[in-house]
Amino acid sequence: MTVPRARWVVAGLVVFAAFLGLGLLVAHRPSQLDVEVANALRGQYQQTAGAVADVVTAVLGPVLPYVLGVVLVAVVLRDRTRLSLCLRLAVVLVLCRLTSLAFKPLFQRRRPRAYPDLSYPSGHVVSVAATGLVVVLLCGWLLPRLVRWAVLAAAGATVLAAACRIVLGVHWLTDTAGAVLAVLGVGLVSATALRLLPFSPPEKG
Repeated sequence: MTVPRARWVVAGLVVFAAFLGLGLLVAHRPSQLDVEVANALRGQYQQTAGAVADVVTAVLGPVLPYVLGVVLVAVVLRDRTRLSLCLRLAVVLVLCRLTSLAFKPLFQRRRPRAYPDLSYPSGHVVSVAATGLVVVLLCGWLLPRLVRWAVLAAAGATVLAAACRIVLGVHWLTDTAGAVLAVLGVGLVSATALRLLPFSPPEKG
């Protein structure tokens, strides 16, 4: 493994360890920051802000990985030489998305208000962050000039999704932070293992 690739793996492992540490810290008792944010936004899910957040999270949520999957299929249909690349990107997407499904039962964290399902990490934020990460990887390989814009769009969409879930009162602040840490940790390690990081110049064939 080259030094740059080793650094990606180490960074991913450190971030994933932070995800686990945060989960253990808040699993059975919300942090003071969690409580303060939740109290400040209490009842907003029944107001206009909640109605807007509900619409936003219908788009910025679990549907996004499926939309990206369709995009990856379209890329392959347009250029069959991209099959390997798109399959590897799909694997990263699935692994990142699974962090919510796999770790919620481990931490058994309750929501800020009565709501079905467990809380840590946020599945909506995981979906948005995972989609954003894979879009950045896709751009890194096929459209390098757009990587910076992809990073900004991914970060913005993730923050917006997180804010909406908190406004709706269905997640603590640390649920959304943990979701980002989980995706970055798993994403960096899996993308490096699948030789998606570091980026290589676009090639045909």
